[in-house]
Amino acid sequence: MKKTKSLLFCLVLVLSVVLAACSGGKDEDTAKKDDTGKVSNNETLIYARGADSVGLDPINVTDGESIRVTHAIFETLFTYDNDLELQPELAESYDTSEDGLTFTIHLKEGIKFQDGTAFNADAVVFNFERWMDTENPYHVGGDFTYYSFLFGGFKGDENHKIEAVKAVDAKTVEITLKEKIAPFANYLAIPMLAMASPAAIQEHKDQFGQHPVGTGPFKFESWSPNENIKLVANDNYYVAGEPKLAGMTFTVVPDNAARLNQLIAGEADVVDGVNPSDVTTIDSYDNLQLVKRPSFNLGYVALNMEKKPFNDLKVRQAMNMAIDKQALIDSFYSGFADVSKHPVPPALWGFADDVQDYKYNIEEAKKLLAEAGYPDGFSVKLFAMSNPRPYMPQPQKIAEGIQSDLAKIGVKLEIESYEWATYLEKASNGEHDMMLMGWTGVMADPDNFLYPNLTSENAEKPASNYAFYKSEAFDKLVKEARVEYDHDKRIELYKEAQRLIHEDAPWVPLAHTTPPVGMADYIKGFDLHPMEIDDFGKVSIEK
Repeated sequence: MKKTKSLLFCLVLVLSVVLAACSGGKDEDTAKKDDTGKVSNNETLIYARGADSVGLDPINVTDGESIRVTHAIFETLFTYDNDLELQPELAESYDTSEDGLTFTIHLKEGIKFQDGTAFNADAVVFNFERWMDTENPYHVGGDFTYYSFLFGGFKGDENHKIEAVKAVDAKTVEITLKEKIAPFANYLAIPMLAMASPAAIQEHKDQFGQHPVGTGPFKFESWSPNENIKLVANDNYYVAGEPKLAGMTFTVVPDNAARLNQLIAGEADVVDGVNPSDVTTIDSYDNLQLVKRPSFNLGYVALNMEKKPFNDLKVRQAMNMAIDKQALIDSFYSGFADVSKHPVPPALWGFADDVQDYKYNIEEAKKLLAEAGYPDGFSVKLFAMSNPRPYMPQPQKIAEGIQSDLAKIGVKLEIESYEWATYLEKASNGEHDMMLMGWTGVMADPDNFLYPNLTSENAEKPASNYAFYKSEAFDKLVKEARVEYDHDKRIELYKEAQRLIHEDAPWVPLAHTTPPVGMADYIKGFDLHPMEIDDFGKVSIEK
């Protein structure tokens, strides 16, 4: 028989909801709705997660904890549905010129930013100018934003891919490229390229990240660092009937078990970073539900090729043979992952399935280390994030498992952990020897996995290529694929790029996960997106 909360606890919970309305909301029959169907009572969803956001200015963040919140505030020109198909969002459609260099974007009309100002072609141009021009007074991020990943740098740089962005009229934007970018329309769906209010940017300047304003279903209210971020409903949201919640609160609870206890106690409505071993606990409660997020990620170990001994190919290959990936998955993922052999997930087109993974082989790993001049092994530091990630549910335990595996070939690991923002900063500056890392795709194209994570351009500090892998041959393949409009040819280029990565072994790919998310049974309409760009506007609380 499944467990239920005690009568005493339920009475306390009901009283707390009536008095404070801080978890869940009123019963559906008491919820007041306006003529669009939007709920107008005090239903607020509490989403407990393992770490705080790094920032709330979309163009200046790359981590999932930030994107989860910015995606509720901001919107992009296009988006991906749950089947990873490109769909219009703020845009209505687009046209491409015969030479493939000009994209004409047709915008939806009548949309306003949360501050009441109009979303139009001028706003799109303003955002692009802010992203691409380092001389623009509102430019942010210095040399490190997602824009430079996608477009080869900034305005004036030799490799910058955009020639011009101009407003043809209020609802039409014309973007001219210097060279073909095959996945360009897909780029416009990436959450980092969300449309922000020009008026709010002009008002708050470099503090815009503390006062974010977009067109999305929820408005920013407050941010208490390492505690919570509070959002309230955008009552002027243009989608009829949305949002259905009066607000959302993203809390920070670093410990997985503590978050689970909050869900059980009714102190949180949704929790991610669930220990796979705790899945049966959630299943044992009638009033809780467990949902698997479709896999579109990978977790890996980056080997810093700028440091000895990982500048030696044989050492990197030995690492791939000495880590028992299946054993790690069996021990710390509880069936919510598959072994990874590539930096591209199997669900994505262009996956090179013909490549055979390195086999777990301690003796062969020892042999390779001896050939590389390390017959007795060596000592290095392994960075392990302190908080769970969708691709790394139990980072400390996984790090300890790797430590145990490598000890068998004489490699001594010292594990170091830092809070998330510090972890990313240290990693981007190359302070690690080895590190646990991962990636959840924000675009249904292999370019999104290969270009930011493994090209030479992104090995410049502060880097997103945490292995500091630099290969002219690999770069050439990825760049050719970016300008090739023939889909079959792109597939072959990406497969060859994966074969090269496999040979050069800058990473030890670990796992592709289907992260479990726990939530109360009264949460409705929460369809987990593979890219973690969840549509919170459709979520409701129905008790």
